[in-house]
Amino acid sequence: MAQHLQREIGTLKKKILSLGATVEKSVRMAVTAIENRDTELADRVIISDTEIDQLEVNLEEDCLKILALHQPVAIDLRFIIAVLKINSDLERIGDLAVNMAERAQFLSGKSPIAIPFDLEGLAIKTQKMLRESLDSLVNLNADLARDVCATDDEVDAINREMYDLVKDAIRVHPEQVDILIPYLSISRYLERIADHATNIAEDVIYMIEGEIARHRS
Repeated sequence: MAQHLQREIGTLKKKILSLGATVEKSVRMAVTAIENRDTELADRVIISDTEIDQLEVNLEEDCLKILALHQPVAIDLRFIIAVLKINSDLERIGDLAVNMAERAQFLSGKSPIAIPFDLEGLAIKTQKMLRESLDSLVNLNADLARDVCATDDEVDAINREMYDLVKDAIRVHPEQVDILIPYLSISRYLERIADHATNIAEDVIYMIEGEIARHRS
């Protein structure tokens, strides 16, 4: 029974990592679609969301089956609980990638403007957080997970600054409001992805140490 449980947990780990890789790719493509005004790439992101949704449902069913059949305890139980929560965060990140892809489609039909903030820098920082949160899961590295949590404050600060910069730009160029607002939405989507990456990192800490890391300095 114990060996069978460990085999199923091993399979579960492979599936959550596969979902993570798929979601990470979706975010990367959405960012590239915005930068290159690439509607075809944006379409691919939107289409891939169906696959992400199905993977999420399958993973949840697998977790519930293991809980019902094996009644795991200690580290095994914490792992399955963490996978359930990370699974949900990854699915939400996939949705946010779709939101960004839809903004890319809208912006592709508009004349290019000078963006009044460092969207590329925010995207790089957010994608790094997502990648490192998944790396902390792969390598069971609580220190790396804590680094991800610490970076979230930086992303929040950048996002707040962007609101002020966009408001100033709208005052100077009110005719660009229809273009500036979507860029502000993209900034918000990236900030939400960073929040979900932080959630994943916190769940990794819980899985490794049995410590609930939310709401702590």
